[in-house]
Amino acid sequence: MALSLIFSAAAQDGEVLKNKNGAAILPIAGDWGLGFNASPALNYVGNLLGSSGMNSIGSAWDNSKNAISGKYFKDANTAYRGQLRIGFSSAKVDSNKKTTSNNIVLAAGIEKRRGYGRLVGYYGGDVMIGLSGGKDSYEYDATFSSSRLIEQKQSGTFSFGLMGVAGVEYFVLPRLSLGMEYTWGLLFASNGESETTTETAAGENTTVKGDKSSDFSLDTGNNAGSIRLMFYFWNYH
Repeated sequence: MALSLIFSAAAQDGEVLKNKNGAAILPIAGDWGLGFNASPALNYVGNLLGSSGMNSIGSAWDNSKNAISGKYFKDANTAYRGQLRIGFSSAKVDSNKKTTSNNIVLAAGIEKRRGYGRLVGYYGGDVMIGLSGGKDSYEYDATFSSSRLIEQKQSGTFSFGLMGVAGVEYFVLPRLSLGMEYTWGLLFASNGESETTTETAAGENTTVKGDKSSDFSLDTGNNAGSIRLMFYFWNYH
């Protein structure tokens, strides 16, 4: 009985793999998927079994960019991939300092899937674009006798990545899988000038700019070193 639950018979061409209750196990055309880092959940289960006392649970990003990651299935063997982060923040640090930052990540790709039963392997590629930056600004009420900081602007960064991906998923429950993903490809990052502006007691502003820089890498990588937990949502069409 247990074996029939874990290893359902492989479906014939054109058939949908189902468990003994008739629920489809693998995603099909029109399904959406959402990814999380599985480590917090796995640690929670392990701590419960081990009675370690560390039994808090939470969700975490499944990528190093803190981007929402998901998939949309064109058909059972083809999925479109995507990542999205649109982040803006503004904080009043103390009575005279304000900090702002932005971080944008857009990624899109495609994957082809092949497998047997509940075990599915996939391969494909992603294109990624990222923008980030920030600054600290200062406002003062009191007078001063020498000089003071007005603004510190971080160097803005533009990044571009072109990555091949390969991974594997095992469907522990219908439309829920655990898996790992690895990447290989290039990443280019261009860093703009930083700027530091100061004001003198005479009311003159002076701006000092930092150097521009760029980085290029061609290497392997992985999914932030994490086990990926994927939820796939039913197609109701």
